[in-house]
Amino acid sequence: MKQCLIAKTTTLLQQLPIVRNLARQKFVAQFIIGLLKSRNVQFCEVAQHLNDGAKPASNETRIQDFFRQVTLDYLALARLLVSLLPGQGKLCLCLDRTEWDFGQCQVNLLLVTVGRGEWHVPLYWHLLDNRSGNSNAAQRIAVLEACLAVLGRDQIELVLGDREFVGHAWFKWLQDQGLPFVMRLPKHHHLTLASGECRAVAALGLAPGQVRRFAHVQVDGVWGKALVKALDGGQFLFLFGHEDLPDLAPLYARRWSIEQCFQNLKGRGFNLENTHLRCHLKLRKLVALVSLAYAFCLSVGQDAAEHSPPIARKKHGYRATSLSRHGLNILRQITRPATASTDALARQVMALLNWLISQVACYQIPGKMAG
Repeated sequence: MKQCLIAKTTTLLQQLPIVRNLARQKFVAQFIIGLLKSRNVQFCEVAQHLNDGAKPASNETRIQDFFRQVTLDYLALARLLVSLLPGQGKLCLCLDRTEWDFGQCQVNLLLVTVGRGEWHVPLYWHLLDNRSGNSNAAQRIAVLEACLAVLGRDQIELVLGDREFVGHAWFKWLQDQGLPFVMRLPKHHHLTLASGECRAVAALGLAPGQVRRFAHVQVDGVWGKALVKALDGGQFLFLFGHEDLPDLAPLYARRWSIEQCFQNLKGRGFNLENTHLRCHLKLRKLVALVSLAYAFCLSVGQDAAEHSPPIARKKHGYRATSLSRHGLNILRQITRPATASTDALARQVMALLNWLISQVACYQIPGKMAG
């Protein structure tokens, strides 16, 4: 069954090839299955599951050669990831930054996810050169311009970001592009009312739990709407967004999807932080392949949740197992040596892959993206 899965994944990669050579497409499929089996990005671990007919040392050498020599087509990858999204309608972009350390090496990643509802996958990312430093407006704009080139402006419903993503140049660019956005601001940012009065959010006199809304206010030299909610410990939920948007708080709550994505990429799913890579070009490729594996797990988990008994929910209402983890468990199960292609779960996954291949084959997005 493992070989059948690799063959179908290779066929899927041929529709929007992130690498052109058939042998390399097969390698990418093998690497993704190796990631699923090992749940670890370290090459020595993936090598244990890459090619059963070769020694692990030979597999590891092949992996190292791929990351050293091969260039990925990130335009094709972005198109492929978007085409795997379920449903129809406009898309939400979530922008965030994450970092981790490996010895003296510090990885600083600016990443945008795309999706609908709880279904979000990485779309585009940039490795920052600074050490734990925030991104600047030019870097954020470059990443969003790449996303616009892939999706087109009309497909984007909303752009979300946390307290790092502030400043006049950034807000002005979003406004000029006609992109609806909601950003959380640090509490030291001030509100300028239509009367010209400047107010600090701490001076609004709000008790914990109280909310104040401003329909027309200026922040960092850009006009929009704002919401301020007092939290415990002198903290505030301070949101700023496009004036035409409805209540900002429920929109901002959708940003939780990128936190779930990071958790699955870095910890609970593929342990991205375990990588020993230091080269930014190689790290970018690794994030690409992990993102593709993650999207694969989400697709399988979503399909299984729709066609099998639903995933049990805990008392707080959340699923006992996330869609991505559910899909990961299924894929690991069907790639066990004893699993036959006639197994019910195996047939279900193969049917999904056949459907995805047909979907990707007719999926077209105009535009070009650098890189």
